[in-house]
Amino acid sequence: MHYNIVRVIIERKEWSGIAVKYRDELISLFQQIAGVVTSFEVTDFLDICLVAFVVYSVVKFIRETRAIQLFKGILLFGVVYAIITILDMQASSFLFRSIASNAVVFLIIIFTPEIRHALESVGRNGFSNISIFNFGKSSRQVASERLNAMITEVCRSVSSMSESKTGALIVFERQTLLGSVIETGTAVDAMATEELIGTIFFPKTPLHDGAAIIRADRVAAAGCILPLTKNNELSKELGTRHRAAIGMSEESDAVIVVVSEETGYISIVNKGKIQRGITSSQLRDSLQNYLIEKDQDKKSNIFDKLRAKLKKN
Repeated sequence: MHYNIVRVIIERKEWSGIAVKYRDELISLFQQIAGVVTSFEVTDFLDICLVAFVVYSVVKFIRETRAIQLFKGILLFGVVYAIITILDMQASSFLFRSIASNAVVFLIIIFTPEIRHALESVGRNGFSNISIFNFGKSSRQVASERLNAMITEVCRSVSSMSESKTGALIVFERQTLLGSVIETGTAVDAMATEELIGTIFFPKTPLHDGAAIIRADRVAAAGCILPLTKNNELSKELGTRHRAAIGMSEESDAVIVVVSEETGYISIVNKGKIQRGITSSQLRDSLQNYLIEKDQDKKSNIFDKLRAKLKKN
C-alpha cells in the first residue's frame, strides 16, 4: 500500500529532462525507505544502540590510552600499502599482504595490556552499577556511596598531610577526560585510600612531586605533570603546586586539592579560582558538592529514569 501511494504521488508530477531519467530510481528509493520504516522493530533499535555503544567505547579507549599513537601507525601502514598497490611494487606488496593477513593477531598482541585493563574494568565496575546486583539500590546511590567513601579517605589523608606539612597535589577528574595528563605520570589504578595517598606524597619518594589523578573512586595515576597557569596577576605567595592546580582548572572542569608544603594550608581549586586555608570539613563539603550532587545528576542512567516513571504510574 505504501509503495502504491508513493508511486501515485510521483507519477502525478510533471517530469521533464533529467528528472524523467531518474524517476524509477526515485520511486525505488522511496520504496526502500518505506520498507525500512514499516519493518523497523525494537530489536533493530537495540542493535543500533549496541553498535553505537561499541563505537563510543572504542573511541574513548583510543583517546585515553597510548592506542591513539598505535592507531596513527596503523593508518600510516594503510596509506603506504595503498600506494605500493597502486604502483604495483611486487616485493613490497607481498610483504605488506603477509603482515595484513595476520593483522588481528598482531593487534591482539600489541593491545594485550589495554584489552586486559578494559575487561578488568568492565568486570569490576560494569555489573556493580546495575541496580539488581545492589539489592534495590539505584546506580546513582551506589556511585554516591563509592564517591563518599573515596572523599572520606582523601580528606583523612589531606588532614594528616596538612598537620605534617607534606606537600600534595590531587586532581579529581569530572566530565573532561584527563587521559593525556594521566599519560605523563605512572599508572596506579588502585582504590583511593588514606594509606595509598599518604604513600604517594611521602617526601623523597619518586612520585611525590607530581600530581595524583583520581578518576571516579580510584587513583588512576601519580607523578603527573600539570600545565602551569599563565595568569601573571596571582599572588607571589603561590608556589608551583598552586599554579599548576590553577592551570589545570583553567583547561578542564577538574577539581584540584593542594596541600602547601610551607604552611600546611589546604586549598581547593575549580575554574581558575582558588580557596585557601580551608578546613578538612570544608574540603569534604566542597568535594561532595562538586563530585556528587552535580555530576551524578548528569550521569543518571536509563534504569533510574525507568524506575521514576514506574513510580509515577
